[in-house]
Amino acid sequence: MPVNLPLPDAASLFPIDGVRIGVTEAGIRKANRKDLTVVLLDAGASVSGVFTSNRFCAAPVQLCRQHLDGAQGIRAMVINTGNANAGTGADGLARARRSCEALASRLGIAPEQVLPFSTGVIMETLPVERIEAGLDAAIADASATNWLKAAEGIMTTDTQPKAFGVQGMVGGRLVSVSGISKGAGMIRPNMATMLGFIATDACVDQAVMKQLALALAEGSFNRVTVDGDTSTNDSLVVIASNRAGHAPITSLDSEDGKALLALMLEVARKLAQAIVRDGEGATKFISVVVQGGRSEEECRKAAYAIAHSPLVKTAFFASDPNLGRILAAVGYAGIEDLDQTGIELYLDDVHVATQGGRNPSYQEADGQRVMKQSEITVRVDLGRGAATQTVWTCDFSHEYVTINADYRS
Repeated sequence: MPVNLPLPDAASLFPIDGVRIGVTEAGIRKANRKDLTVVLLDAGASVSGVFTSNRFCAAPVQLCRQHLDGAQGIRAMVINTGNANAGTGADGLARARRSCEALASRLGIAPEQVLPFSTGVIMETLPVERIEAGLDAAIADASATNWLKAAEGIMTTDTQPKAFGVQGMVGGRLVSVSGISKGAGMIRPNMATMLGFIATDACVDQAVMKQLALALAEGSFNRVTVDGDTSTNDSLVVIASNRAGHAPITSLDSEDGKALLALMLEVARKLAQAIVRDGEGATKFISVVVQGGRSEEECRKAAYAIAHSPLVKTAFFASDPNLGRILAAVGYAGIEDLDQTGIELYLDDVHVATQGGRNPSYQEADGQRVMKQSEITVRVDLGRGAATQTVWTCDFSHEYVTINADYRS
């Protein structure tokens, strides 16, 4: 079961003027499940994306990058689950192109105006003929209110859909933001095995969309880790339909730019944290806060060292306050001139270590009390500066091994 993650409410997801979504069952890997989604954009939308840093990236990721770099505006997306179309070589690229061509021909647009996305099993041939056969039904289903349905349609090992919406004032107009994501395993920063789609009706100049997508990724999806694996298909796409009626945002440093970024970042963080809360086999949601660094980069290094450590994560699963593992992770994080005598360690309100050693007043029963909670904050003070960074992770349980051992079954 996800860690303190309520099911999304369709009523809390706002229709985005100029964006319609359709979902159908195409039988891509399994029968009787939603597995094919189309997103249809009215002309004039601004679109950008951020993708996996894995050099062995999937065919759809390669095409998305090409199409976003093109001169034609993006008008549609085709998303399938059950098959990642990764590790499929030239044939995989050809099949991804076919899916774009098939959707484009039905909509009367160019194939380069379609972005393809796939998620699921790697190194298996994409059954593009099933995608082609399902497109008419997906298009017929297209509606501005299908956000929750789409969240269900992109799931793989997720135990529940992930979707959030928010509204706020930008440029004197009420602006809506809605977003969905999927992901539960192969989760590591620099994008994870996740798909994320966030749309707003705000007016944003295309020239700043890449900066917006990067800012959203850095503040959310690039701060989560489940198991340290960086996937082949990770994609975050940001859409501005330009329908809200205010003056176009040309800088994120402007008052309107900051207001929109705050709204969209609220949705992005909820989506990213939902992935961790629904991490494969997760029983605990852990915030790792590293402060007192000379730079954000060294704080990030220490936070990820803790969050990636299998020894730390299994200790949290067992509620075993073997907390020297946290200090060891900080020690190998790559901060070469770190003075261990300046390190302070806390679990929530419990002061575990001081000046690099066990706090004389620390009692193991206090540590165990905190570790039995479903939500825990690990806080490390490096004692060498004013920088701080936060990463979100979960524990490792027996169920994680079971899920991944049986993934293709």
